[in-house]
Amino acid sequence: MSGGWKKSGRVKRLPPGWRKIRARILERDPICKICDVRPSAFCDHIIAMHDDHSEAGLQGVCGPCHDQKSAREGAAAAKLKAEAQPTRRRPAEQHPGIRE
Repeated sequence: MSGGWKKSGRVKRLPPGWRKIRARILERDPICKICDVRPSAFCDHIIAMHDDHSEAGLQGVCGPCHDQKSAREGAAAAKLKAEAQPTRRRPAEQHPGIRE
């Protein structure tokens, strides 16, 4: 498994027989479903962070497209998480030397 999967808890949520499912998806989608140019190397969940392991919810993608898609999805998830956190900053105060 790649470096990211070693740290991820998602590998524990994969269904039994994941390797066979992955092989079927890569056989079904030999060319990347995103760029339609490079050979598929990854089995990607179409909906990010979704545990739908049905063949309809998976697609074969190439490495560069997988990396770009994962980066976008990770950035979006981080933004949502940051927005959900309460701010610890005080409201800005006007400098006492500034006259209105």
